[in-house]
Amino acid sequence: MLTRLSVRNFAVVEAAEIEFGPGLTVVTGETGAGKSLLVDALLLLSGIRADAGRVRSGCERAELQAEFDVADAPVVRAWLADRALDEDGGCILRRVIAAEGGSRAWINGRAVSLAQLSELAALLVEIHGQHEHQALLERAQQLAVLDAFGGCGDVAAKVRELTRRYRDIAARERELSGGGDREARIELLRHEVAELERWALPPDALAELEARHRRLANAGKLAEGASGLAELLDGDGEFAAARIVARAKTELERLTGLDPVLQAVLGLLDSAGIQIGEAADALSRYAQDLDLDPQQYEEADAHLTALHDLSRRHRVPAAGLHAHAAGLREELRALEGAGDALAQLGAERRRCLADYADAAEALSKRRAAAAKQLGQAVTALMGELGMSGGSFTVELTPQPEGEPDPQGRERSEFLASANPGMPPRPLRRVASGGELSRIGLAIEVAALGADPVGTMVFDEVDAGIGGAVAETVGAKLRALASRCQVLCVTHLPQVAAQGHAHLFVAKAFEGDATRTRITALDATGRGEELARMLGGVEIDRETRAHAKKMLEKAGKRDTGSGRRKA
Repeated sequence: MLTRLSVRNFAVVEAAEIEFGPGLTVVTGETGAGKSLLVDALLLLSGIRADAGRVRSGCERAELQAEFDVADAPVVRAWLADRALDEDGGCILRRVIAAEGGSRAWINGRAVSLAQLSELAALLVEIHGQHEHQALLERAQQLAVLDAFGGCGDVAAKVRELTRRYRDIAARERELSGGGDREARIELLRHEVAELERWALPPDALAELEARHRRLANAGKLAEGASGLAELLDGDGEFAAARIVARAKTELERLTGLDPVLQAVLGLLDSAGIQIGEAADALSRYAQDLDLDPQQYEEADAHLTALHDLSRRHRVPAAGLHAHAAGLREELRALEGAGDALAQLGAERRRCLADYADAAEALSKRRAAAAKQLGQAVTALMGELGMSGGSFTVELTPQPEGEPDPQGRERSEFLASANPGMPPRPLRRVASGGELSRIGLAIEVAALGADPVGTMVFDEVDAGIGGAVAETVGAKLRALASRCQVLCVTHLPQVAAQGHAHLFVAKAFEGDATRTRITALDATGRGEELARMLGGVEIDRETRAHAKKMLEKAGKRDTGSGRRKA
């Protein structure tokens, strides 16, 4: 349910914050005052394309925000939670439109795309007015309304579940069969597994192979370098490290005789001489032990070349080929033993298909009965709403036989004729906005309690009508408001009198600026506004009495229903 709408610098509205309650809220005002601006704001918050021309003149941007109470809307709460957009159980839609073009949107303070804003808004509010903005013009929504009206929810859910199960089974079959040619896949896997088992190595063994390959590739340089270092440390040359340390030791022994404190340094030179000798011996042994066999180098080089080729072909790093081989072995085992599993899945798929056929047939029968009943109910209501002789039908079109479809074996199309003698046409092609809005009202009233959307907005619902028909329209709106929140923009007192709450829109001129103000009317204000709508410029005692009587009559409709009176 919509609880608050905030508008800033939008068209002729400088700033407005309107609170909404349950029931029917009517919006009235003089012609040109901007009564439909609230509807326009909700449309923009529902994700329609923004027009920079809607930004108030002289301002940088327009800001729109709507707050909803979703305590009784589990579908909305689930939608928010699934996308990590839930926030303390609330739901706030916000949109900013820049004067230079472009707009941004937020849900509960998090930036979102217009597609996300539109998807959520469709669960929160349904707007009946201009053709392109009505959810009931969408065939998928029409099918959902028909199913809800006919109480088809359980069998429709079963059809969706069986479709999901069938697709899961089919996907598993494709997986086990190798995507079509099972034998070819098995043969390929056997070849690849054998090749990987020959060459692939665990990461530690691969590291050892790479180190050995480097050592063999550089064996000559390593031997020459190690021998040269051994000679430098303990060779016959005058400047060998061992000879230099020996001379230093001899000189230090002489000095130690003069000062025993140097004895500790003499111990260090002893250790240095020993370590230099050991290092020279180790380098000599390393140079002698180096394997200069070219065949071993060629074998290591061929192994690494094979690994790099496999890495490129399988698009896996060389270090991951060993694990990749394990995965292919598992797939090969599954395919080689898939015969029994495929036979079992095939039988399960056939059973699922038969169950789907039964459920889809049951759903088709329920839909056919619901289509007839809904057509009759809406046709009768159209007569009450000023479209006498008009008709409404629900056309069901069978879908081609094939694999299970989550929506069942048919699609629906709402057809309507607003005038006698005219053939029914698809609802989206009804020309008059007022007629379309009243047909939408008739559908909602006929399907009272079936539509899960918590807020419904009607604009132009009373276009081209008056008198008793207008009173009937208002009564139907009030009846609909017993199930959900209803907002209605109207210029007829018969409709306005039916509201549980009343907003008055007025335009004022202040200097060179034009401003629109939106005011919630109390009981006295409602009486005066209804009197204005009834009597025009001159309002006398009789007009005010008539307005009071209309309000009292509307309030009596709720007697015993538990809803508050206007």
